[in-house]
Amino acid sequence: MSSQATELVRLLTVRGETLAVAESLTGGLVAAEITGVPGASRVFRGSVTAYATELKHELLGVDATLLAQRGAVDPQVAGQMAAGVRKALGADWGIATTGVAGPDPQDGKPVGTVFVAVDGPFTPRSGSAGGGKVEGLRLNGSRAEIRMESVRSVLAVLLEQLAGEQTGNERAQDTERNGGF
Repeated sequence: MSSQATELVRLLTVRGETLAVAESLTGGLVAAEITGVPGASRVFRGSVTAYATELKHELLGVDATLLAQRGAVDPQVAGQMAAGVRKALGADWGIATTGVAGPDPQDGKPVGTVFVAVDGPFTPRSGSAGGGKVEGLRLNGSRAEIRMESVRSVLAVLLEQLAGEQTGNERAQDTERNGGF
């Protein structure tokens, strides 16, 4: 259990929000990391490990044409996985991992190509409802190292989104207290 997962569960608990996870290359490691934290049941809705490409479409609603044209290791696929699991499991936040852990390339993408995504109720920079973030990674190391770094990275992206949102909310409250100036 990581300090990232502990902080994530703490933040989501304080906010009264929930999380769902969609995993491919990490094969359940993200969900295991989160559920290793005492109290995770208050915020963790569940996960979908869609390892086979067609399951990304069937279970998570990823566009079939996108999968056929670009393969499963793609930033748009990661974003759609996060949005799809959020919707399917009725969570405030959805996170997703897709990539190539090795030992061989996949869909023309080299080992270590990973995309992690977050989809949530609010995007601080745009101020609009709905939205998320996808981050592309180029990781080195063994299969196990690539998978563990992918777990760390997706948790970090969600923590950044949550921290950014808190900062945005604090700014809004300051503006209200100061008469809009």
